[in-house]
Amino acid sequence: MATPSPVASCHSERAFFAVGLTGGIGSGKSTVAALLQERGAAVIDTDALAHELTAAGGAAMPAIRAAFGDEYLTAEGALDRARMRALVFGSPPAKRQLEAILHPRIRALALARAAAAAVQAPYVVLVVPLLIESENWRERVARVLVVDCSEATQIARVTRRSRLTPPQVQAIISQQASRAARIAAADDVLFNDGAQTDLPARVARLHALYLQLAAAQR
Repeated sequence: MATPSPVASCHSERAFFAVGLTGGIGSGKSTVAALLQERGAAVIDTDALAHELTAAGGAAMPAIRAAFGDEYLTAEGALDRARMRALVFGSPPAKRQLEAILHPRIRALALARAAAAAVQAPYVVLVVPLLIESENWRERVARVLVVDCSEATQIARVTRRSRLTPPQVQAIISQQASRAARIAAADDVLFNDGAQTDLPARVARLHALYLQLAAAQR
């Protein structure tokens, strides 16, 4: 179990207590984040920041265009996510190149917004799908919360909400950390398979813990 420690941003002199929320695709990270937000936590979702950075006029688009060309942009000038996904799944060098463009920008923007949100919120939740895979993120959070579910549930949820096929979802899962690796790295685990009608109550208990830990840090 990790020892809670302050997270300091270069954008603020104030240290803040941060929870890193992660889990595989389709595990229910957004649901858990929303429940924590309802209870007063500030939530910074790095996927949402990635969409912001790669929208038309987004801060990452000039570098992406220079690296990959116009064929990976939509007519509006945003990232063509489907085409880029197909490229990076088949080309590790392209994946590394895209990550080199996006990851530092996402991290800087997330930490800046987290520091600003921490002025009002008791603690910050950083939703980071690849937190376990990234040492840069792990060292910036005081506690890791993993949302877990079975692979079958992941596939069912993602195919239901998107145009991805089961093999495509399986390919995404295979590129992420394993369930065992995530759980091994976790301070807290929320199992979110099926209906899980008691999920709000379990989230409320974690929220109470995070309030206590955040208060102790101040």
